[in-house]
Amino acid sequence: MAAVTPSRPYHIIIFGATGFTGQFVVEEVARCAAESPGGGCLKWAVAGRSRRRLEEALKGAAGRLSMPELRTDIEIIVADVSIEESLAIMCQQGVLILNCVGPYRFYGEPVVKACIENGAHYIDICGEPQFLERMQLEYHTKAADRGVYVIGSCGFDSIPADLGILYTQRKFKGTLTAVESFLEISSGPEGSSGHDATWQSAVYGFADSGCLRQLRKKFGHKPLPVVGAKVKKRGFLFFWKEMEQYAIPFMGSDPSVVKRTQRFMYEEEQRTPVQYSSYVGVGGLFSVIKLLCGGLLFWFMVKFRLGRTLLTTFPSLFSFGLFTKAGPTMKQIEDTCFSLTFFGEGYSEGADPSQGRPDAKICTQVIGAEPGYVATVSAVVQAAVTLLNELHSLPRRGGVYTPGAAFYKTSLIDRLHNHSIKFSVRNHQ
Repeated sequence: MAAVTPSRPYHIIIFGATGFTGQFVVEEVARCAAESPGGGCLKWAVAGRSRRRLEEALKGAAGRLSMPELRTDIEIIVADVSIEESLAIMCQQGVLILNCVGPYRFYGEPVVKACIENGAHYIDICGEPQFLERMQLEYHTKAADRGVYVIGSCGFDSIPADLGILYTQRKFKGTLTAVESFLEISSGPEGSSGHDATWQSAVYGFADSGCLRQLRKKFGHKPLPVVGAKVKKRGFLFFWKEMEQYAIPFMGSDPSVVKRTQRFMYEEEQRTPVQYSSYVGVGGLFSVIKLLCGGLLFWFMVKFRLGRTLLTTFPSLFSFGLFTKAGPTMKQIEDTCFSLTFFGEGYSEGADPSQGRPDAKICTQVIGAEPGYVATVSAVVQAAVTLLNELHSLPRRGGVYTPGAAFYKTSLIDRLHNHSIKFSVRNHQ
């Protein structure tokens, strides 16, 4: 594990430990530290704006985990994104900052900047493509020069999709050229819901989609080559026979993150890029009607300041209860799980991708517990532990990377498999 020193005494500092997701991260890091050899090898601290609230978060975690030592043994660091000096002091004390403060478009950049300037690695759970891509554009060279790793989207957005594609490529016997993924979220009788912070990120992300297109032009990337038969995109709404329900394109960060990873693998490792399309199940006909009505209202309202204000002020009303200011109940979390199924095609060993249609298929799957606050937390903590233990396996000396680009030579998939996120092959023909 990366060494701590008297001047940098913590392996992990959880910034935003009092937030809805941050409190789950605190509990998972505490469990992970207790599981580590010797029970105390992993040194960690919590950080945020309010010492009182951080004390309450540690007290709550201590009670839920039956670990009374958390109330006295875990250091509290007061830091605020609006106070540059406080971020610098925080970053100087940790090997890795695990940033849980969102929406990242408003609060993420000062933390990235402070980490790079003060020599701390950075990991977050961001699902906002504009922030993720802008950090790569503006900070990759600076991070590489300082030997600092900045790795975004290490939660449910987008570790299952990004590493799922790499896993599928690894298991495919031949040249994998195209993958479609299908996300299905199952919940219990109380349904599922997300927290208001996720809803806010979606509102502002959709409202600013034009800026994302302009940002991408600044990279000056040439299109990735299409190897094998070109896959035709499906429509906005279609019935997926294999999964027996209607589906729509997935609007999250997965397509953006996967494409960035595929570009890295093509340019740095000379791997064949995979065409990727991502979809999510929406259920039966009644769900489709509700989605269309809600979606049209959402698209109209995000275009105007008043509309965005209403959307963020009344998340439960405009999301039909899918997002609330209180977040999901523990019962909802316990009863919810996800499956992400990958349908891949390509060319068998010895076949020429430039000749004819694909002649081989594969189906893989990533399954896990509730995506927002269980799978996300497992993923980000295991990503942090992997970085600390396998720094030598990460690319180059530093820079801004996707999870797939950063961790493709590490044991992260195996670590996830032991922490509630399972990767498997369903069939290969």
